[in-house]
Amino acid sequence: MYECVNPAHPDKVADRIAGAIVDLAYKKERSPRIAVEVLIGHGHATIIVESSVKISRDAVKKVVYRLASIENVKYICVPQDEHLAENQRAGHFRCGDNGIFKGIPLSKEEFGLSLIAKDIYRKCPFDGKYILDEARNRFIVCQSHATNEFLRKLCPTAEINPLGEWTGGSDVDAGATNRKLGSDMARSVSGGGLHGKDLSKADVSVNIYAFLKAQKKHEVVELSCAIGDEFIDGKPYGEIVAIARQYIEACGGFEKFAEWGLVGGPDPVQFYHLIK
Repeated sequence: MYECVNPAHPDKVADRIAGAIVDLAYKKERSPRIAVEVLIGHGHATIIVESSVKISRDAVKKVVYRLASIENVKYICVPQDEHLAENQRAGHFRCGDNGIFKGIPLSKEEFGLSLIAKDIYRKCPFDGKYILDEARNRFIVCQSHATNEFLRKLCPTAEINPLGEWTGGSDVDAGATNRKLGSDMARSVSGGGLHGKDLSKADVSVNIYAFLKAQKKHEVVELSCAIGDEFIDGKPYGEIVAIARQYIEACGGFEKFAEWGLVGGPDPVQFYHLIK
């Protein structure tokens, strides 16, 4: 059983806004420390940022308007906590938080649903959600701004918009960061969220690493870490950060990564040479 939402879903728009702000931080420094939380809905946006680099209000408002067409933005930006900052002053990467992580090989069905979602989104780039429930033989397509006739041509075996045709977006439903991790990670969901954080955070780097290793080894990968750890899975933490950096760069940055998460990201095979 698997759920997929597209990049126009309000929660994913919130993830994309958070990712775009992290991208701004990386334009200022190669290894910034930043965490971003986003809540959008009904013409309002609240953005809270903890950061080692200054991100201007104007830059944030431009991001929010570009991705959500919202002008009313409440923006709070504070420096990173001094204890967390001290953790990274050793001159090399140490784990930036505590957590548990799990990577699970994607099934053909999970990957196939993400391809269907992408195809629908190319033709209809509006809020949508798709569910595959194999045990109950159900394939559900809920797509806004599309006629049921149009959707039946694309997905003739699906249950289409059970409540009828609808309009979506943040005027219908609020969006918040890291609320659609099931769509981003499939069955690999375990600890913290992927979005709105720099690469020093294990929620980003170790989740990416565990996912890639699971795809290569075709087995479940489970890892844990404590803040300050210098080695995870027998690797220097800096190596795991470097692998995650290459993955994010292959996505096109943190904003693009937030569109489809790990399930719809770059082909994992191109990173297998980095995983042992």
